[in-house]
Amino acid sequence: MKSLMKKGWRPVLVLLLLFFLWETASRIFEIPAWLLPAPSQIWKVGVAEWPSYQHHLFATIRLTLIGFSIGTLVGIVVASCLHLLPLVREACYPLIVLSQNIPIIVLAPLLVIWFGFGMLPKIIIITLVCFFPIVIAALDGFRQTDSDLMHYMKMAGASRAQLFKKLEWPHALPSVFSGLKISATYSVMGAVIAEWLGASEGIGVYMTLASSSFRTDRVFVAIFLIMILSLLFFACIHLLEKKVVKWKPEEN
Repeated sequence: MKSLMKKGWRPVLVLLLLFFLWETASRIFEIPAWLLPAPSQIWKVGVAEWPSYQHHLFATIRLTLIGFSIGTLVGIVVASCLHLLPLVREACYPLIVLSQNIPIIVLAPLLVIWFGFGMLPKIIIITLVCFFPIVIAALDGFRQTDSDLMHYMKMAGASRAQLFKKLEWPHALPSVFSGLKISATYSVMGAVIAEWLGASEGIGVYMTLASSSFRTDRVFVAIFLIMILSLLFFACIHLLEKKVVKWKPEEN
């Protein structure tokens, strides 16, 4: 964590440099605000209009947390079942991979037709986006369990349940958290896509209204809010990983 904080100034410096170049180019070439607003203008709009979009932000956060929680639970349960039941894994693993080849933007209208405009189709969309990285990462973690330790525990008379609980699951935790961090960023995107389809509030709704009224500055405010949410969500999962997986060596 300390090494991460020490290196954190580098991406911040690059980001500040990009904003500086963006601001300079907007002023020198006099780019119209409706085409590409300057970062300073986006900041002013974001601060000034906070009361008008804060409820959209909180709605997206709530939807993201619910969908991510369900997606995480489904992903871990599916991965555990596929690992413990090899025949089921052989039969269902290709179907899980194929399910990710269906574009969410195409599947989403069908979910609205089947389940209406309530919360359920939105949660299903986020769950579909989140569970796949968790399933794949967890299965990889289970497969990478130390074979010598596995042999030793079998020689000691450990049952299949004990092997899974005491050895395979703890060994897979770093991989599971890798999948969680990927899903955390995907969940925000999934929530925004779900909100495009007929929600009454959320960052996706705010972005749609801003785009239809040609308020490009508000569109960029929504984009930056989505990016910040994704980064904060990723950071929370990273901190949780440091608390739970204490035996994992610190990254250089």
